[in-house]
Amino acid sequence: MNKSRGIRGATTSKDNTKNSIIEATKELLEQMINSNFIDLEDISFAIFTTTKDLNAEFPALAARLLGWEDIALMCAHEIDVPGAQKLCIRILLTINTEKTQKELVNIYLRDAVNLKSRGITE
Repeated sequence: MNKSRGIRGATTSKDNTKNSIIEATKELLEQMINSNFIDLEDISFAIFTTTKDLNAEFPALAARLLGWEDIALMCAHEIDVPGAQKLCIRILLTINTEKTQKELVNIYLRDAVNLKSRGITE
């Protein structure tokens, strides 16, 4: 039975330009899709967030350029936490799948590779 599951992804842009934001977002989306063997028909929606220093383009445009015509997309800014990763793009992809949450692969690229453990202390 299919269930709604979330896949997280994050990357960084080289700078605050349209091309850099689109390039980084496309790379992240493609890896999220390929690593989890996702069909576009199984995607419910995607939420894209950027840090405050990225505003030259909506990262969701990258999804449209990849053919995501009928998928609901939303963009927003992250909370501006002091010391947080700069030039960061995050994606929450919600899919319908028979896989368990543990079977799904979250993707962290470029300078965002340390985000999953940031703020967690032992």
